[in-house]
Amino acid sequence: MPQFSDDLFLGAAPTFMGTGTSNAEAIVSATISGTTLTVVATLSGDSLTVGQYIVGSGVTANSYITAVNSTNSGTNYTLSQSSTVSSATTMYASGNALLGDPAPMDLGVGPLGRIYVWDVVPQTLQAANIAASQTPSAAGNLTLTAGTSSKSITRADGTTVIQLDCARAVQLTTASGTISTSRNLTVSGYDYYGQPMTEVIATGTTSSAVANVSGKKAFYQVASIAINGSLPVAITVGTTDTIGLPVRVFDAGYVGTLGWNNTLARPAGTFTVADMTTPATSTTGDVRGTYLPPSASDGTKRLVMGILVPSIASGPNATRVGALGVTQA
Repeated sequence: MPQFSDDLFLGAAPTFMGTGTSNAEAIVSATISGTTLTVVATLSGDSLTVGQYIVGSGVTANSYITAVNSTNSGTNYTLSQSSTVSSATTMYASGNALLGDPAPMDLGVGPLGRIYVWDVVPQTLQAANIAASQTPSAAGNLTLTAGTSSKSITRADGTTVIQLDCARAVQLTTASGTISTSRNLTVSGYDYYGQPMTEVIATGTTSSAVANVSGKKAFYQVASIAINGSLPVAITVGTTDTIGLPVRVFDAGYVGTLGWNNTLARPAGTFTVADMTTPATSTTGDVRGTYLPPSASDGTKRLVMGILVPSIASGPNATRVGALGVTQA
């Protein structure tokens, strides 16, 4: 499952795309005497570098840093041209004269994104590997029992959960019989990253046949399943083949490649984009998106998806929401 590149979530970083000030490093307080630039503070706290242009009121045009005065803890810099700015004022460091900037620019093409290769082999879905058959006589929690392809573990916080083979949506199965009033089941647990999440799934009403109802959110661990009343028939809870994506995908165009069961032809399947409803609720969809393969999983079929990761999810401008979706509910 997910392993992110080392430049994910690094936060702001300087760019040398051009010499405009909209993407520049703000020097919030500085003076210049001759060719000596004395910096009190920068907005990000980063040190300036040789080659950066310095612009601001009273600064001679096209002045750039030629040397760093290390004897003064990096707060003094030598400029290529003389200026006189006696009062502390805001200046900007931008571009880089030594990188051959052709002309002032406000915007560049970065930061660029990445491609995330997601590789998973989901086990065969099970109808009762979270909760075995039981007939609730009143409102309360179902008894959870780990079955095939799931296991009972105790989390670091002391919570006992049923952990699945991978993040996937859950399914309620009611036995044959009449259900005249739909019941709500509240599934509580955690996603692959350990974030708490809940989903309300209704049993629906049925007159005789076995009924299967699937959720929309991909759970990795299930801590409890509460029902809001009695049921006249038995119910089990297990897994579906709807697999949760490892990063937020809000448009199908970001699925660059898709392979299933060792075939080159792109499979159909059912792709569901990330639900970006803010705030998320117990009835909204998965915050990162899901994929349902075109044929049943069996523990040997491999899903390989090349996800194009935009700059909001990888690199210096990455955010948690950009990479992992809105906060779970």
